[in-house]
Amino acid sequence: MKNIFIVILSIILILIGTPKVYAPAGNPITITILYDNYVFNEELKTDWGFSCVIEGTEKTILFDTGTKSDILFQNIKKLKVDPEAVELVAISHHHGDHFGGLFSFLKENNEVTVYLPVSFPDKFFRRVEKTEAKAVAVDKPVEICKDVFLTGEMGDRIKEQSLILNTDQGFVVITGCAHPGIVKIVKRAKEILDKKIYLVCGGFHLLEKSEGEIKEIISQFKDLGVLKVGATHCTGDQAIESFKEAYGKNFVQMGVGRVLKIAD
Repeated sequence: MKNIFIVILSIILILIGTPKVYAPAGNPITITILYDNYVFNEELKTDWGFSCVIEGTEKTILFDTGTKSDILFQNIKKLKVDPEAVELVAISHHHGDHFGGLFSFLKENNEVTVYLPVSFPDKFFRRVEKTEAKAVAVDKPVEICKDVFLTGEMGDRIKEQSLILNTDQGFVVITGCAHPGIVKIVKRAKEILDKKIYLVCGGFHLLEKSEGEIKEIISQFKDLGVLKVGATHCTGDQAIESFKEAYGKNFVQMGVGRVLKIAD
């Protein structure tokens, strides 16, 4: 009996002394800015426009393609991004500084689905399909892969769609130019995913807004519970500085070459 007790006690002591093994955490979602008129990495080329690649989601996504294909690919090469790894492409709106590099990209990788606002010209859809890529017209909110959504086409004069990433930290909104209104876009995103807003980033199109109007937008961001902000591209220097002042450590510096990691 004594021997059995000693054996049991020994097993317990071994179990207590054995370090716990935890399953490794999943890879973070990364957002890499490929094209921007603001600089983060001095080794990269800046130019008016916007593009970023999202990795770590179910499918790798290219959001917008900047203005000039040579600059886009120069930055892609330096950032060691593999164009052939991209599976989905989403274009925010029909302005050249957001789709300019698209067709050169499709020459490199046409095995993708390209999501375009439904208001794009028919000839644009035909041109995409001529490359043998698949073109999809987006009208309403849609989930394009697990936990990644498009807002659907928004706006009156200039139609635009934005990207939403559902993460454990909250959801992330990525905008091209936010022509329909950045606050309206955030509200639409919150209708699609009713959870906390971790980050809103991209172009906010506030160049022509007054100081008072910018402060009101920041106030609405706070009321909506936006935790972090990464304003860039067409937001305007004054507005960027105002967001930086209002958000402090929760302001995310953007610019070409910036890599944002969102851990689950």
